Amino acid sequence: MAKVSNQQLVLKPQDLFVLLALLCRGEGPVTYPDLAAETGLAASAVHGALKRAVVARLLIFQERRPVILKTQFKEFLLSGAKYAYPAVWGSLTRGVPTGYAAPPLNKIIVASSDPVPVWPSAKGTARGVGLAPLYPSVPEAALRNEKLYALLALFDAIRSGQARERNAARDLLEDFFK
Repeated sequence: MAKVSNQQLVLKPQDLFVLLALLCRGEGPVTYPDLAAETGLAASAVHGALKRAVVARLLIFQERRPVILKTQFKEFLLSGAKYAYPAVWGSLTRGVPTGYAAPPLNKIIVASSDPVPVWPSAKGTARGVGLAPLYPSVPEAALRNEKLYALLALFDAIRSGQARERNAARDLLEDFFK
């Protein structure tokens, strides 16, 4: 019996990372090297991510520029992505605060005495429970770009937080889609 290969393209965690980086850039022109530098991915990885996003109907190209389909991407980000990329917890570690412990949620939700969620990183300033980032370059990219940091931390609050944190994150994410 002949083996049948699976031709289905699947969104990878770095694809969501690239889409979030693209969302925080707004409507201006962007190149693969720009997104690669911002995310810490190779330009070929950015190209693959955008190609998979087109297949998933989260993105189109207009005049050779990538344009996020905001309605579809918002639906995926708020309702489906937490199931596709569930939170993976680690042990106590040093890292970059995320979820409710990072801006902008840390202005709304007061941290308890429990360890905060962090992306493990030697460049981090906090000690907390490790939460695996979407992609290994996320902590450094977040430290370079405040807006991208906010988007990534809000997504982490949706995929790992309690009801209050998830609801606050959803409300704040709405602003990025206006």
